[in-house]
Amino acid sequence: MRAAFLAHSGFLVELPSVTLLFDWWNGELPVLRPGVPLLVFSSHRHEDHFKPEIFALNAQAFLLGKDISLSARNRARWGLSDETADKCTVLGGGEAVSPLPGVRVEALPSTDEGVAFLVTADGTAVFHAGDLNWWHWEGEAEGWNRNMEVNFKRYAEPLRGRRIDLAMLPLDPRLGDDGFRGPAYFLELADIRRFLPMHQWGEFGFTDNFLTRYPGFADRTVPVCREGQIFDFKEEHL
Repeated sequence: MRAAFLAHSGFLVELPSVTLLFDWWNGELPVLRPGVPLLVFSSHRHEDHFKPEIFALNAQAFLLGKDISLSARNRARWGLSDETADKCTVLGGGEAVSPLPGVRVEALPSTDEGVAFLVTADGTAVFHAGDLNWWHWEGEAEGWNRNMEVNFKRYAEPLRGRRIDLAMLPLDPRLGDDGFRGPAYFLELADIRRFLPMHQWGEFGFTDNFLTRYPGFADRTVPVCREGQIFDFKEEHL
């Protein structure tokens, strides 16, 4: 398995039989492997997760969060052909599809917009959280933050105890130390073998802060340092 960090929350993940593109809106897209099916994922409509240019890619299927509307107005605005629109599947939390033989995509609700994606293919499970996170904001009302905690834990519950070979999780420095809450909970909830931080707004050193607080997660955390960074995961490490 190989992963490339594109920018922010954008990743390209290569498995033996399929290529997965998550939340690409910025950063250079690597050369795609010829003859290997491409699945394109956009977790939600926020500009730092989705851009209509994805529909120009030669993808087998586009998997979209439920808030990305394929209305006639949007299809005209994006120049979306009928052929490409037929390749699009809009998913809400709790829904699952098989866009290719041997590939299963499960969608989890998000605590923000859209969904998170859990993809299983080639005996490997890959999780992209989108904006599913424990958003705890300093200055928000106690009730708001408490409600966020309850929803986050409820939405993440389907992952309990599941083996996930690669997880891309928000580690957002804007929250300060409260930004540790989400990834720490995910890493305790599921059997995550490798964790790639995302949604860091270029502040890659925030991963060091996280590991200072949670040194027990160091063996599973793979720091992201720059756009375009490539990660090769050997089978024996998973």
